[in-house]
Amino acid sequence: MAGSHHIQQDVPRVLHKLLFVFSLAVVCASLYFILSGCCDFILVDTAKHLKQTSQLLPLTELFQRKNTSFEKRATDIGVRSPGAVGAQSANVGKDWTAARRLPQAIIIGVKKGGTRALLEFLRLHPDIRALGSEPHFFDRHYSRGLNWYRNLMPKALEGQVVLEKTPRYFVTADSPGRIHSMSQEVKLIVVVRDPVTRAISDYTQIISKTPGVPSFETLTFHNGTEEVLKVDSLWSPIWIGLYALHLERWLAHFPLEQIHFVHGERLVSDPAGELGRVQDFLGLQRIITDKHFYFNKTKGFPCLKKPEGSSKPHCLGRTKGRPHADIHPQVILRLRQFYQPHNLRFYQMTGQDFGW
Repeated sequence: MAGSHHIQQDVPRVLHKLLFVFSLAVVCASLYFILSGCCDFILVDTAKHLKQTSQLLPLTELFQRKNTSFEKRATDIGVRSPGAVGAQSANVGKDWTAARRLPQAIIIGVKKGGTRALLEFLRLHPDIRALGSEPHFFDRHYSRGLNWYRNLMPKALEGQVVLEKTPRYFVTADSPGRIHSMSQEVKLIVVVRDPVTRAISDYTQIISKTPGVPSFETLTFHNGTEEVLKVDSLWSPIWIGLYALHLERWLAHFPLEQIHFVHGERLVSDPAGELGRVQDFLGLQRIITDKHFYFNKTKGFPCLKKPEGSSKPHCLGRTKGRPHADIHPQVILRLRQFYQPHNLRFYQMTGQDFGW
């Protein structure tokens, strides 16, 4: 009987312990679910935050691209510029601030050779910043100093080539030395053309601006007669065409590989080909191609399908492609005979046969 009474007293204790354990389990389970829910909320919220941040990241890239206008312009014409090719890490450390710099390339000649056409065509390239007017710094305004000259140049970004053209430089005695003093690395471009055709074109421009000028024949020959057949090589339209004579001065200061010769006739018949070689010479990607040109049969000259900043086709000024003065065939023949030895010497100096 005593054992039975002892068992009856232990039952409430066991039940009490079981109840305590059950209650503790319920509390632990509740805490588990509460804490799990909080963690899920934190994870979801963190994921949302990261997603929003990742969506904002391209805005910094967009800002950089907006300031890099030449990359956008290159994309507009179908090809990215050299500075835009490759990984974005290539842009690290670059200065995207535009600044005025001295030119890295100069079109130095020749007058009536096609320099204006070349300049306008090159301005299509997003990595070329060209001065539109002729500064004549090295032949007329040298005393004003390099700071004055630099301030004439258009602002350019790092990686862009600053370019100017003044055809008179090629025939001015002081220009080679002065340009060399500015930069020994500058790249020089010369557009050359059949000297006989060039002389007639030069004369045509002269009479269009100065009425009453004597005839071409009178100015070409001494004593104004074909019988003497002595060409006046000091008359400017004739003298400019003595390319070998002028090139000698430049080669005294610059190596031949630093001077690029553009074939004036091919600039008309195959502008894309000539522009391709110029782009190679300047170390730029070939962006200007056949798709940018069409041939105007009326003017007999190539025109731009879509010039910079315009959606309409564009031809050069009304003076480009105008008819030349009518010159007697015998005069032209005599001039060709006069220029022949000078042309051959020029071919030897440049290593190119221009076929004149």
